[in-house]
Amino acid sequence: MAARTINGIAGLKELVGEHLGYSDYVEITQAQVNLFAEATGDHQWIHVDVERANAGPFGGPIAHGYLTLSLGPQLGPQIYQVEGISMGVNYGTQKVRFPSPVPVGSKLRLGATLLDVTDVAEGAQITMEFVFEVDGASKPSCVAQVIFRYYA
Repeated sequence: MAARTINGIAGLKELVGEHLGYSDYVEITQAQVNLFAEATGDHQWIHVDVERANAGPFGGPIAHGYLTLSLGPQLGPQIYQVEGISMGVNYGTQKVRFPSPVPVGSKLRLGATLLDVTDVAEGAQITMEFVFEVDGASKPSCVAQVIFRYYA
């Protein structure tokens, strides 16, 4: 899938309120979950103890919510890329929710909607709604407003 190219801050302003598209699906693996547990120190059994998780409330191990959110930098560029800027940085998140689990072995994708563009010194601050969806699930797995700053 080819990413949508956005021409600078002016191009961003033209797209406020628009759903920009979806990433490809990626499979969530137990190895990935284990690596995230090692990196963060979050070794809760619902993530890393496969045998116990199989008998647990989700019927198997699930990805950490923050692992799901952290896939934004991998999946976002599949949806959109901003040209004509010198730099873009993550600025933060707000209203992060994890409505349903991401089972290990499931396929996950990202959808992005541009909610807002606000001028800041030498650039713009944008707010994106990121919605992470497991293939076949009735509810999204993560919904977050993610804030970026782009500098001209």
